[in-house]
Parts: sequence; structure tokens; C-alpha cells
Amino acid sequence: MSDPNQSEAHKARSRRNVALGGALALFVILVFLVTVVRLAQNVAG
Repeated sequence: MSDPNQSEAHKARSRRNVALGGALALFVILVFLVTVVRLAQNVAG
């Protein structure tokens, strides 16, 4: 049952999921920051 290829595939999938999660988190932070800047410009202007 413990196929080494299965283990490598699982590790690769885990790394890909972590990278995708990190990219998603960065995108959310970017959208948040853009929103805050635009709101601040509206308040100041």
C-alpha cells in the first residue's frame, strides 16, 4: 500500500496547495490595501 510514487505525488500536491494558499492570501491582502487607499483618498478629497 505504501507506494513511493504516491508519497511523492502527495508531497507535490501539498507543496502546490501551500503555494496556492499563499498566492490567494497575498491577493486578498492586495485587494484590502487597494480598498483602504481608495477609501482614504475619498475621505481626504
